[in-house]
Amino acid sequence: MLESSFIFLDGIGESTEQRLWDQGIDTWQTFIESSMIPGIPTARKALYDAELRTAHYHLERGNAKYFAQCLKSRDHWRLFETFREKTAFLDIETNGAPAASGYITVVGIYGKYGMTALIHEDTLTQDRLYEELEQYDLLVTFFGSGFDLPYIRTKFPRIALDHPHFDLCFAARRLGYKGGLKHIEGEFDLQRPSNVEGLTGWDAVLLWQAWCTGDKDAGTRLLEYNEMDVKNLEPLAERIFEQLKQRYQPAVLPAYMKPRTKQSR
Repeated sequence: MLESSFIFLDGIGESTEQRLWDQGIDTWQTFIESSMIPGIPTARKALYDAELRTAHYHLERGNAKYFAQCLKSRDHWRLFETFREKTAFLDIETNGAPAASGYITVVGIYGKYGMTALIHEDTLTQDRLYEELEQYDLLVTFFGSGFDLPYIRTKFPRIALDHPHFDLCFAARRLGYKGGLKHIEGEFDLQRPSNVEGLTGWDAVLLWQAWCTGDKDAGTRLLEYNEMDVKNLEPLAERIFEQLKQRYQPAVLPAYMKPRTKQSR
């Protein structure tokens, strides 16, 4: 999907991108090799060619952060397939207070290196969180752009959090799904174990409070709840990505409809 994306080029939006796809210009390479493209002057095409070559350079080197700057945040979903292997699914729990006066109780991170839970006044430090996140190229959250990431930036200001970020909440809304994480999980028939089914973010606050007073079972349940919050993001991201891709990817055209390239002149 990424190498079919042109919307990071100045002056190209979704409608122009769709027109390029309809003309058979469905990859960066096809664009560059095309002798001419209707509606794009030669001089501008040369600039676009240079930008696409630069994008390819960064893609070859696995530089996901380059694309975090190129693409609008709403389009970071296009990176999921390319950087899937080094994607971190992230969710935080807090003590229920705003970031300015509250604190993070648990940061859950799940990816190719397994499940990690960083806990307040134990394993959750700025250095440890930085080390965990730097192992990954892409972050996936549910409403992380509105809650999780701003909260982390407030409490750990030295962590740049400049990864590209696939926020499933807003991606789901583009597809017509509404509601919170638990509701949308139901839309995709994603289940939770009975011991954490039905728990909410406020329950996580109460479990933390109980844990702080010595209730170890509450602590275990809180970590299990956070783990499911994180791990269910993986199949949800896969399904949302596939639906977005089906909606926005270029159609497959027969060879005779492909554009004329410089090599074929």
